[in-house]
Amino acid sequence: MAAMKILFVTSEAAPLIKTGGLADVSGALPAALCKLGVDVRVLLPGYPVVMSKCSNFEVVATFTYLTGFPTSRLLSGKMDNGVPLLVLDCPGLYQRDGGPYQDTQGRDWSDNAKRFALLSKVAAILGGRATPLAWHPNLVHCNDWQSGLTPAYLHYKSGAAASVITIHNLAFQGNFPRSNVHTLGLPASSYSIQGLEFHGMMSFLKAGMFYADHITTVSPNYAREIQQDELGFGMQGLLNDRTAQLTGILNGIDEDEWDPASDPHLSKNYDSKNFKGKALNKQALQKRMGLEEDASIPLLGVVSRFTHQKGLDLLLEIAPRLMEIPVQLVMLGSGDVAMQNAAQNLAQRYPGKIAVMVGFNEALSHQIEAGADMFMMPSRFEPCGLNQMYSQRYGTPPLVHDTGGLADSVVDCNSTTLADGSASGFVFHGMTADNLHHTILRAVAVYKNNKEWLTLCKNCMAKDFSWETSAKAYLDVYNKVLGR
Repeated sequence: MAAMKILFVTSEAAPLIKTGGLADVSGALPAALCKLGVDVRVLLPGYPVVMSKCSNFEVVATFTYLTGFPTSRLLSGKMDNGVPLLVLDCPGLYQRDGGPYQDTQGRDWSDNAKRFALLSKVAAILGGRATPLAWHPNLVHCNDWQSGLTPAYLHYKSGAAASVITIHNLAFQGNFPRSNVHTLGLPASSYSIQGLEFHGMMSFLKAGMFYADHITTVSPNYAREIQQDELGFGMQGLLNDRTAQLTGILNGIDEDEWDPASDPHLSKNYDSKNFKGKALNKQALQKRMGLEEDASIPLLGVVSRFTHQKGLDLLLEIAPRLMEIPVQLVMLGSGDVAMQNAAQNLAQRYPGKIAVMVGFNEALSHQIEAGADMFMMPSRFEPCGLNQMYSQRYGTPPLVHDTGGLADSVVDCNSTTLADGSASGFVFHGMTADNLHHTILRAVAVYKNNKEWLTLCKNCMAKDFSWETSAKAYLDVYNKVLGR
């Protein structure tokens, strides 16, 4: 049988352009699929940072005939990992200062509907009979709202490829005024409840979920949660109707980039057989962040956006109580200004015990994963999450809320799970400050038992979070959709 051909459509892909977890998936999953023998090509908009790396790319198509859109070109080359890359070059829509979705002031681009409709439309052209390429995909794999119109465009083409859409975060839906239906070249009949209408708006994400042959999301538990009122964000009815075509697949991690045995950012490399090096990373982290250099005090680490979703408000609320245990706390992140200020005020109030760096620092994020004793992720909701997987790989048991991918990837530590070797962190239920505090106390009690703690840390490091496992699950979905 000929190799399966997949067009992977995304608005960001690491290391070319990244704002969040979608980029990590888009950089790693296609590479893992290639290793399984799948013929994958990634389609990505030509933002300035992407175009700067495409100087040797070949122009393989020009689109001058798309009503309502500027002329664009399709460039062909390869990503650093060898995966074939198609770049949609349209200077009028993508060559701008700022990020993929917002300007330098953090405001959404006013023409985002047109910008990402073009991405979707070109993806559908490549997946249809009129493609200008000799390469024809069997299936188009879309990601989040930015490519959500692709299945709708494909639906209105005869002989088009099948489609799958992955929901990375249902909270971001790409909802725009109804007038865009006509200007973006979709028939008036598509604007209905049985289509892309959503509370009087045109929804890119709903279009994808309604018209795609299959829907995936980034963890099994999140697939269940988004069918409920609390985390369905108004889409739960549609998702319930399509539950037979909805699959949750836990993301993987880049095990080369996140490997304590070879991580260049660490003071001392280590692995599960040579675990003593972890203590040296703790000491180095305490020194770098101005914390008291005390090996016996549990050090809690945070690398996160400062937002309500991430639940850091609860951690900040109980910080004075945590100082009485005692523990140390190191935080790296940015976001909500009030939350940032509250964290910095705590660091001033408890010098040597709490340290905060506002912003992002790649090296420090690795050093916190390695140097902390426990990693805090009290998210209110978390479609998948990656840091809890990084933490386990670094022998740093994560403490998480029972939600989404956190629940799928962390096994709560108790006498039973310690005995059977499955324990890999601490899970709290019920999003309250007291529940978080109680679970930290429970974790510290295990920490004080050296034998149990070492067992827990080594359990963490034995877990398999490779992309190969996730890629095989996506391949099963593709085969199901294509009837193979």
